[in-house]
Amino acid sequence: MGCARVALPPSLLTNGSLSSSQNTSITKLNSLVKVSDPGGYKWRLVIAYDGTKFAGWQYQESPPTVQSMLEKALIQITKLGRKELLLVGAGRTDAGVHAWGQVAHFVTPFNYTSLDSIHAALNGLLPQDIRVREISAAVPEFHARFSCRGKVYRYQIYNDTFMDPFQRHLAYHCAYKLNVYQMREAAKLFVGKHDFSAFANATREDGVPDPLKTISRFDVIQMGSLLQLEVEGTGFLYRQVRNMVSLLIQIGKEALDSDIVPMILETKDRRELAKYTTLPAPPHGLSLVSVKYKEDHLQLPLGCPVTSFGRHYTITKCKLPFY
Repeated sequence: MGCARVALPPSLLTNGSLSSSQNTSITKLNSLVKVSDPGGYKWRLVIAYDGTKFAGWQYQESPPTVQSMLEKALIQITKLGRKELLLVGAGRTDAGVHAWGQVAHFVTPFNYTSLDSIHAALNGLLPQDIRVREISAAVPEFHARFSCRGKVYRYQIYNDTFMDPFQRHLAYHCAYKLNVYQMREAAKLFVGKHDFSAFANATREDGVPDPLKTISRFDVIQMGSLLQLEVEGTGFLYRQVRNMVSLLIQIGKEALDSDIVPMILETKDRRELAKYTTLPAPPHGLSLVSVKYKEDHLQLPLGCPVTSFGRHYTITKCKLPFY
């Protein structure tokens, strides 16, 4: 099929240029799009967001979620509906949880010959607490959720007598002096393949998720008053990470010994964990750092546009006089 030009949605244009900071002409933007055959095209996004003001990732009309804000921007840019875009995220982060490497994909019936301008337009429409870090073409086999081989989460604890105000949205404040060595030793006991039923909260989702998960590492890193608990695994049950962190905090307070970890794992019963810590660690300390995928699913299709990592701006000529 020959390439046909598709007009950019009027909602993106102001006086003949993008309403974002990217002043790209209408003619140039139109030339970046061409119609495809019915098979469509798939696009992969890497997204960072401050989850403080959002009710999680999953789409809701109200209150706002990260997915709903992203879909709103994509609808304005592509002139497609939600059912056509089919936006899917790698995982459903809870309200207040952040991300540096959330991954999602969407589909369009048309191809882009360049992704830099669509990237700039997307970030121009999104609120400042959501940024698309990367856009690339994806092979048909890629699926943001089902192609996933593992995830890395990081939980931050600010361990001092008073909270650093610059960390208040990104770290949980613990005024108790934590025994980092004990926490580190206890975290190692989570590594391996285990049934994590005792560390999973009930979920409203249909179906029974597989409770057998493999954790390859669980690091406790101390940087002054800031503790970073970074865990990597094949997957995680609902609120599993926050429940594991909650137990590690109790161990760090020296209220419990580290051998409590295998004992609770063995029970496979969430009620057993509740005897020692009733609530998961607060959501604002948690971030989704990265999502791991099958290598062949990350291959770029033949003839696809170059991956966009955003544009850098440079001054080519100094306009100020020298004295």
